[in-house]
Amino acid sequence: MTYKGSDWFTIEKIDDNTHVISEYKHWEETHCYLLEGSDRCLLIDTGLGVENIQEQVKKLTDKPVVAVATHVHYDHIGGHKYFPDFYVHEDETDWINGGFPLTIEQVRGFLMEKPCDFPADFNVNDYYLFEGNPSRVLKDNDIIDLGDRKLHVLHTPGHSPGHMCFFEEATGYLFTGDLIYLGELFAFFPSTDPLAYMKSIKRLLPLPMKRILPAHHSLDVPLSIISDMDKAFTDLYDVGKLKHGSGVFTYGNFGIHL
Repeated sequence: MTYKGSDWFTIEKIDDNTHVISEYKHWEETHCYLLEGSDRCLLIDTGLGVENIQEQVKKLTDKPVVAVATHVHYDHIGGHKYFPDFYVHEDETDWINGGFPLTIEQVRGFLMEKPCDFPADFNVNDYYLFEGNPSRVLKDNDIIDLGDRKLHVLHTPGHSPGHMCFFEEATGYLFTGDLIYLGELFAFFPSTDPLAYMKSIKRLLPLPMKRILPAHHSLDVPLSIISDMDKAFTDLYDVGKLKHGSGVFTYGNFGIHL
């Protein structure tokens, strides 16, 4: 079921206790996932921060909410300012405390890279990258317990040093952030690591997943895409091209930008 959360947000129901809040009017089409447990809720990523995502969350639950970033990029932590209780991976605590490797001018440039239907009162010159102190620092194999729902934290670097995926064994949901989605995968920035990216994809292969829930673009992601991406990265590695500056490689429903 899909319905309009606001002029900016779209809300879609995945199951009775899981919703996705999306920013389809921006070129990145960022998805944030609200998981409701018996004790509290988890919001995986908080979007761009262009509008107040907390107002949408309040429509869906009255339980306390903790936010967690798959990684500390502007399009995943923009709404963190509305959630003082938030988690981040140990390898990106410096990024969220003012050490992000891009300037605010560069971040604003990415935000405006393609034409978008921004709210009338949005001014890009007022846009700033969120900074704050996490209430919990996560590491590989940690468990996030919501009461009757538990998520396994998987450290999956490559797109960023502290990138995380989250696996819920009970449902088979795999929340993949920017590691896996339909479209062009970014592994060309200095802060990316193409070899680590390949190893992270290989780590996901044996998981008994039933649905892939990405951070961008189409929500209809085939389970086979992980093995397809594994082959693509491995083939590039075998011919010595899995490194920065090699170019863009296209494979049907996804690409790899190195």
